[in-house]
Amino acid sequence: MLPEHSSLSSKPAQDDSLNIREELEKYLVYWKWFLLSVIVCVVLAMLFLRYSVPMYKSSASILVKDDRKGGLASELTALSDLGLATGVKSVLDNEIEVIQSRSIVEKAVKEQFGNVEYYTQGRVKTIEMYKDKPVDIYFFGVSEKFYQKERSFTVKSVSDSQFELLSAGGTSYGKFRYGHTIAFDAFKIIVTKNPTIKDKSDLEFEFTVKIKKLASAVLRYKNSLELAPKGKNSSVVELTLTDRIKTRSEDMLNAIIDMYNKDAIADKKYISENTEKFIADRLDSISVQLGDVEKDAARFKQSNRLTDIASDAGIYLQNSVIFEKELIETETQLRIVQSMIDYLETAPKYDPIPINLIPNDAPAAASITTYNEQVIQLARYRKGGTEKNSVVQVAMRSLDDQRTTIAQNLQRLLASLRIRKSDLEKQVNMVSGKISQIPSQEREFRVIDRQQKIKEALYIYLLQKREEIAISLAVTAPNAKVIDAAMATDSPVAPKRNVIYLAGFALGLIIPFVLIYLRNLLDTKIKTRSDVESKIGAPFLGDIPKSETENEIINASSRSSSAEAIRIVRTNLEFLLAHVPEGKAKTVAVTSTVPKEGKTFIAINMASTIALSGKKVLLVGLDIRNPKIDKYVKLPSKGLTNYLAKNNEDISNYLVKLEGYDHFDVLPSGVVPPNPVDLLMNSKLSNLFDELKTKYDYIIVDTAPVSLVTDTLLIAKHMDAFIYVMRANYFDKRLLRIVQSFYNEGKLPNMALLLNDTIWAKSYGYGYGYGYGYGYGYGYGQEEEKKPWWKRFTEKP
Repeated sequence: MLPEHSSLSSKPAQDDSLNIREELEKYLVYWKWFLLSVIVCVVLAMLFLRYSVPMYKSSASILVKDDRKGGLASELTALSDLGLATGVKSVLDNEIEVIQSRSIVEKAVKEQFGNVEYYTQGRVKTIEMYKDKPVDIYFFGVSEKFYQKERSFTVKSVSDSQFELLSAGGTSYGKFRYGHTIAFDAFKIIVTKNPTIKDKSDLEFEFTVKIKKLASAVLRYKNSLELAPKGKNSSVVELTLTDRIKTRSEDMLNAIIDMYNKDAIADKKYISENTEKFIADRLDSISVQLGDVEKDAARFKQSNRLTDIASDAGIYLQNSVIFEKELIETETQLRIVQSMIDYLETAPKYDPIPINLIPNDAPAAASITTYNEQVIQLARYRKGGTEKNSVVQVAMRSLDDQRTTIAQNLQRLLASLRIRKSDLEKQVNMVSGKISQIPSQEREFRVIDRQQKIKEALYIYLLQKREEIAISLAVTAPNAKVIDAAMATDSPVAPKRNVIYLAGFALGLIIPFVLIYLRNLLDTKIKTRSDVESKIGAPFLGDIPKSETENEIINASSRSSSAEAIRIVRTNLEFLLAHVPEGKAKTVAVTSTVPKEGKTFIAINMASTIALSGKKVLLVGLDIRNPKIDKYVKLPSKGLTNYLAKNNEDISNYLVKLEGYDHFDVLPSGVVPPNPVDLLMNSKLSNLFDELKTKYDYIIVDTAPVSLVTDTLLIAKHMDAFIYVMRANYFDKRLLRIVQSFYNEGKLPNMALLLNDTIWAKSYGYGYGYGYGYGYGYGYGQEEEKKPWWKRFTEKP
């Protein structure tokens, strides 16, 4: 169905929404470049995978002792009952940081000589070796310079028993025998044959030993080391390490775990040894102090003649009672003796003396007993005789002697009792003094005894803890228990083949996409009908695909897409000229903004198309400054300018009938005049158009570009319509404002737009294909030449 007049006379509705299909079509027309880019990128990905060094990941699991989860007790638990080391805790997060610390990794690298690498030259690329090298190199006696400077040397086989060492510059260090020590400035090496190498051909070798800086090797392994706890409530940590060699990644990861445990054990032993040293020092000090306190206690007891204050106090109290009792008894006996003495002095002679008052064991008691017996005997004698009786007298003299003896004995007893009383009084005073000193002595001794007990208890406590520390030193447990030893994956983790291929495929799509996007972004040329319709509200007649042949003029047998497009434009033009009255020629001017936009091509082919329909058509070349019609048809040099410059000329003398057409005449431009504006303003031109409109059905006028000269504006009043031609991929979008101004100001009456030289695949193949594409392609495609695939591939769409 053809567009109606209303669609040509009004501005189309603007659709600002994103048309995804239309955007895709901008890129799909370049599918050949996308395909080529994908193929190239995938091939590059294959080459990258072929020559890249694979990376292997090894993983291990360890159980880290965590105090928050019932883990390790501190090495100072021997003194924990004193409140020491209560703030020392082993926390999982802290232990993870310790494991991946630089110091631990550095110790592992030193342990494994991870800064030493071995390379051999393969057929295509350099290959790194590890345990598969033909000889083993043992490093020892290394100094700090070994870790601070990069160096390399080459080991080259000479014979079954000798090898040669070469410097990085190729200078030979000499030839050496296997198993001999070779000294360098910072290290020594011993080279031995690898016992696992069985093939004799492998003994003919040459490989390079590269010694890296320790800092760079540590940084590489530290960056590739990853640790992560397996659960929130678990202290199990998974360690992963990525390296170029599978077995080396396992060895390095195991070494890191081992170094962490050794470091933890060393820390524990360091604490325990320092604790043991502290305890030993304190034991020596307390032993001296305890000896001093015991000496003070001994001196105190010696000076105060004490054995045990409590027992001594009891004895003193007991003695005091005894002494006081004896003192009282002595004083009693002393009084009795004194009374006996007084009695002897006052009692009559030969009377009995009281006997039971004096102790029986005293000598006076025996004398008194004897005396009393003789008194009784004397009394019997006196009953039988007188005092002059000799027996009586003898008895009396004996009694007198005995009485004197009794008095003497009583005096001696009195003196002894007095002495005893004095001694008892001294004993009582002495014991009382002792008893009075006991509280102060007890207080002083308690101070000494308390110091002794404290020192003794601390001494025994430290002896016990010293034994506990000795036991802990002997059985120090590692801080991490290895659950799963390091094991590397069989397949490399990097580069990932699927990811690389996918990246190559994606990059193959992205590169042309970006280039096309940038080209479109930087391209200011109009491409399609939408570029024009979105900016200008003028009616749109259609667009003409790129012509297959240059300087083509449509004839009855033309079946090209451009010929079909011009026929559709000619049909649409009828709606634009519907206002022209019958019997009058329909005059249409074809113009453009700048030269080389194809207005002459459109004008001549529009005229030929109309002429083929049986209408009388005249093509007028009014681009008198730069005529182009003679490039399409052979024309004489004289024409319109000659007619306007002369008087009394017949226009029919300048008209040229085009061969092959029955009703197609051409009025050439003629000679380029010096005053084109004056000629066009001549009233003779108006009379000419009036005359021609009576002779032809259609007059197609090829005019000059409107942005360069005013020629087209001067003849605008004679035109019924203007076809404003814009060339795709040539017309600058910035010039659309000029076209819009002409349309808005009405300088070009009944103006309609036509897009020339478009690419059919872009404009019609997808986005607009149902109306025009069907008309252009159906029934005519079989006439097109079948080009080879490489020409079609490189052909610009």
